[in-house]
This record gives sequence, C-alpha cells and structure tokens, in this order.
Amino acid sequence: MHIIKLNAIDSTNSYLRKLASKKKLDDFTVVITEHQTKGRGQIGTVWNSEKGKNLTCSVFKRNTGVSLDDQFYISMVTSLALIKTLQLFQVPKLAVKWPNDILSEQKKICGILIENVIKNHDIEASIIGIGLNVNQTQFKNLPQASSLRNLTGTVFSIDELLTRIVEQMVYYFEKLEKGKHSLIKRAYEALLFRKNKPSTFKDAKGNLFSGFIKGVNAEGNLQILQEDDILNEYDLKEVTLLY
Repeated sequence: MHIIKLNAIDSTNSYLRKLASKKKLDDFTVVITEHQTKGRGQIGTVWNSEKGKNLTCSVFKRNTGVSLDDQFYISMVTSLALIKTLQLFQVPKLAVKWPNDILSEQKKICGILIENVIKNHDIEASIIGIGLNVNQTQFKNLPQASSLRNLTGTVFSIDELLTRIVEQMVYYFEKLEKGKHSLIKRAYEALLFRKNKPSTFKDAKGNLFSGFIKGVNAEGNLQILQEDDILNEYDLKEVTLLY
C-alpha cells in the first residue's frame, strides 16, 4: 500500500484522478489529507470535516474485468470492507443506508464517493473516496451525523483505521475478482438499513410513499415492495429513504 499524505487539498478524489492520468499507479495507492477544503459527496453534495479529526482519503483500484453493468459491486465491496473494519473496532449497530452511507446507531458516520475511469465499456480503474467521522465530536446542523468517538467514547488512530480498511478492501476486491458476485450481494443486502421494515420514501417529484426494502438488483437499484405486493426498482436519482 502506497500512501501519499497531504496537509490540505481541495478533494482527494480529484487529486488522485489527476495523478492516475499522469502516471501508472499501484493498486490501492492512497491519498490522505488532514484537511479537505472541497470534499464531495453523492450527487454534488458537500462533505464537511473538521481538520485533523477524521479520515478523509481516496483509494486507487485498477478494476480488470469489471463491466459497467457490474459497477455497483465496487460500491458493495467498499461498504463491506468498511463495515468489517468497524466491527473489528467494536463500533455498534452498523448498517448501510442505500446506496453506501455507513450508519452506526442509525447515525451517519461515513460516506463513500466512487468515480470510475471508463475505457471501451469497461471500468479501467476506480477512485474510491472515503469520509469517515472519527474523532470529531460536534456536527453543527447535522442531527443525523455522528462519529466513532461519540459512539464508543474512544479516541481512534486514523492511521490504524486506514490500514485496516485497505486490508479489508484488498480482501473483498479479491472476492469480486474471483467472481463471487452472489456472495458479495447477499452480504451487502444483509446489512441494508431498514430492510424488511415499513419505511417512508420520497420520489423525484417530492411525493411520499411507503414500502419495504427487499434488496438491490445487479445494477444497484433499490428494490421496494409496495402496495399490492408489487416490487419496484429505483435508482439513486429516483428515490430517497427518509429516516
């Protein structure tokens, strides 16, 4: 694992993507920073993080043989690696809020942003951004956010967390490369927040509806059982799960 440490940068994903375009990088090259000034989340959201308190990093992964149709497996593998790592550190009641927010005690502690480099309809590489709330204790105007310290009372080593996360990413990506798609999907679905529980959703037009999360399809669309036992599938832009 090759680690590039920066004091401050606008976005570790952007930095790593530029670096990958200029030179050949080893698998699991990591860019980590103490302060990210323009961290990005899903669909253009902003990821705010207190300087020096959290893990903000991006990981480079060359994805030989991963097709565009299978790209959500990269998200599933990353989510599984994070959950497994946090279990090792005794973080309680972990779940994945679809598509890839990591929750503990129903509070968001981690976000993932995956940007793929595509060539000839295959994913040549992935830039996997991870923002994990570690030792930060205050989250102004973010009632659903928390951190490892708030949840466990422990001050964590960010370097140790990073090492363990990358170890688990190596393990789960090996499963993916060996074609263990069904195993990965089952493990991910077992961790889905509010799976098989009555839940409220908001569609793209702002309408609310009720249903039960049953799982995801191979493309990563959320499968929701609705009225009259109809199973509908939604992509990220079409539906939001409300807490």
